[in-house]
Amino acid sequence: MADELSWHTQGQTLILRGELDRDTLPTLWQQRQGLLDGIRFLDVSGLKRVDSAGVALMLHFYHQQQQRGATLALTGVTDRLRTLIALYKLQAILPCAPSASV
Repeated sequence: MADELSWHTQGQTLILRGELDRDTLPTLWQQRQGLLDGIRFLDVSGLKRVDSAGVALMLHFYHQQQQRGATLALTGVTDRLRTLIALYKLQAILPCAPSASV
């Protein structure tokens, strides 16, 4: 069974935690209207797993912000997610903010 997906905002960042996949994203999808108001960053560092449906949702969020004349960049991108983005050849479309040094 998939871990629950949770999210909250902190300043200009929407922070996702848990698993973002086809089983967990419907609740987030239902609440997407207005969720990105004032959001410039999508922090995915707390995601344990992302599948292609999760990447599609990120693309939708990016496109939604673009339509508003705003930007959206992913932060906290894991190597696995970066690989998935590369496999779909989305590096130029789905921007990933540089990782901070730990």
